[in-house]
Amino acid sequence: MYKFEKNTIPLYIQLYEQIKEDIKNNLLAGSKLPSIRKMVDEYNLSKNTIQSAYNQLYAEGYIESKAKSGYFVSEDIYQKFEKDLNESFDKKSKNKNYKINFYPASLSKSSFPKKTWLKLYSKVLKSDIHYGIYQNKQGDEGLRQEIQKYLFSSRAVNCTKDQIIITSGFSDSMFIVGTILKTISNSLAIEYPGYAVARKVLELLAYDIKDISINSNGIDINQLEKTACKSIYLTPSHQFPTGVTIPIANRIKLIHWAKKNDAYIIEDDYDSELSYYNRPIPAMQGLENSDRVVYVGTFSKALSPALRVAYIVLPIKLLPIYYSTFDFSFSGVPIDLQKTLELFLKDGYWDRHLRKIRNLNRKKHEIMKNSLLHYLKDEIKILREGSGLNLLIKPLINIDLNKLEKLAQKRDVKIYFKEYFEIKKVLALGFGAFEEDEIENAIKTFREIWQEAKSFK
Repeated sequence: MYKFEKNTIPLYIQLYEQIKEDIKNNLLAGSKLPSIRKMVDEYNLSKNTIQSAYNQLYAEGYIESKAKSGYFVSEDIYQKFEKDLNESFDKKSKNKNYKINFYPASLSKSSFPKKTWLKLYSKVLKSDIHYGIYQNKQGDEGLRQEIQKYLFSSRAVNCTKDQIIITSGFSDSMFIVGTILKTISNSLAIEYPGYAVARKVLELLAYDIKDISINSNGIDINQLEKTACKSIYLTPSHQFPTGVTIPIANRIKLIHWAKKNDAYIIEDDYDSELSYYNRPIPAMQGLENSDRVVYVGTFSKALSPALRVAYIVLPIKLLPIYYSTFDFSFSGVPIDLQKTLELFLKDGYWDRHLRKIRNLNRKKHEIMKNSLLHYLKDEIKILREGSGLNLLIKPLINIDLNKLEKLAQKRDVKIYFKEYFEIKKVLALGFGAFEEDEIENAIKTFREIWQEAKSFK
């Protein structure tokens, strides 16, 4: 039953909108619409009003006209709505909030220094920020200066503030770097197995990607030298997902390869701050005064992934390409957030936070490691530990990992998998998102699911 109101909206539009909603939500494909004569009689509307509404629905593909039979709901439009509905459902499933989520790269809610951040943010808001202009394209100069100081003291990165670009997250950084290097060559090498997000961005940029194997010393340099690539993406301090660190001798070999071939190395230093047993090795960028390394970093792993703040250190030679290619683009990070982060670094809060977050996650790392060994004993082998926000685990028993995943979902538990050298599927259990007192119970629940999965042959 359709309803009509006396307002400025024409009657045929009111009818058209109501029939369209009916098609989306109620009417099946092939359903016959009432004849124009019947609609005239039922709603006391003119024939022209009904015809105009039907004409609009027909023009947009919601209905079909069949000679001497009338109007029917289109089969194609119905199938599209059904597909959209399913896609919407799938997205909701993917974004589900699980009771226990072992996501490999999250931080706990309590780890963010909210009180300090609020104090600094309030100070920034009271300052004389000019919100009526477009700010510096590369990011706020003060923040870039503080990042330069931090990178030099902690990672031995040699640069000036003018080489630093503030970006809204790792994928934004990779898009900028990938676009710049594409002007030099269409061929690029990448670690395999490696970080899927980096690969995805490079694929979207239509690179000819060459996979280079990982061994116990990191990237296979012999394989790399057989390619004609002019750039390579690396995670040298903590290879993702294997955890391998490239030794200093191989780092120098890679820099020599880049110099010899007029090539560039993209150094992703993604979680160098979270090393629990040893001090992290200095960045490749600072070796031999290298002007062949593009350094990429982020605040997501140690401060907050929600803030979406990352940065690039470009070699001086690449700055002209950046300026000409991205002359239209401004930093996607809000100016007040940049100013707050600047104060966070400048006033010493960042260094204190790093010590706290490193100690906190070291404890979580040990709790999860000990809980896994206690509850699963000799049924697993921990393949990678000592850094980052997750542990890689290989089953030592015959267990169906697909069945394990499905059983976990039934218990409202989300588990994750990664590749590890030649092993296509190992478990990646994150500990960062949990509070300390939640980890053991999470592993107990995981053990129950594990035991159930073992019973399936």
